[in-house]
Amino acid sequence: MSHISIHDVGKVFHSGGQEVCALEAIDLEIRQGEFVCLLGPSGCGKSTLLNAVAGFSPPTTGTITVDGSIITDPGPDRGMVFQEYALFPWMTVEQNIAFGLQIKKEPKLTIQEKVNGLLAMLHLEEFRKRYPKDLSGGMRQRVAIARVLAIDSPILLMDEPFGALDALTRRNLQDELLRLWTELEKTILFVTHSIEEALYLADRTVVMTYRPGTLKRDLAIDLPRPRDVASPAFNALKKELSALLMEEQSRHNQDEFRGAAVD
Repeated sequence: MSHISIHDVGKVFHSGGQEVCALEAIDLEIRQGEFVCLLGPSGCGKSTLLNAVAGFSPPTTGTITVDGSIITDPGPDRGMVFQEYALFPWMTVEQNIAFGLQIKKEPKLTIQEKVNGLLAMLHLEEFRKRYPKDLSGGMRQRVAIARVLAIDSPILLMDEPFGALDALTRRNLQDELLRLWTELEKTILFVTHSIEEALYLADRTVVMTYRPGTLKRDLAIDLPRPRDVASPAFNALKKELSALLMEEQSRHNQDEFRGAAVD
């Protein structure tokens, strides 16, 4: 049985008296422990699909199941990491990490042990008493990841978590994420618009079409880790994915042109 099963999923939004079809006939199976990236141009529905899996915005049609149970609401089996960090500014690093455990009413000693372990795992020990405003973007994202890991969700849903970071910090956090994924054996569904990021991280990269979002290509990334972004094999896949995305970007541009002409 798949860990995450997405069957015939569609999503329609209503705006200004009009219907906007964001997703159409999405079928996707994700196995336990897989790292899958959703890749596509802006407006293709990547984040919409991720939010549906999270239970924040259920699909209009079709079903999403986790271990055979239909998803209708958010749950502790799915942890979400956003691009915007979503930390509580009035809490310290360790308080932010502990928050979910306190909501679950875990014993104080258990909370402290888990927080200490995560601070060490993500190299945050010396920042435990700092507030988010005193941290770099990379450190804030480490705290956001630690907070999700604290509740020990078997599934991590990540919506362009490194998109706002500089290139060096981004690569460091990509490597940290791969280390955590290997050690903790999580299932990860990761949204990105970066071809290189998808190829560097994923077991599979799923390319989505421009609106309505459908699955254009499901590509297994059969490259050994750690991956060499300069290797011929890596760049051959990068060229292949780039061609697929350019086709969809062209559709996007044509749609915008038509809209401008109508206006």
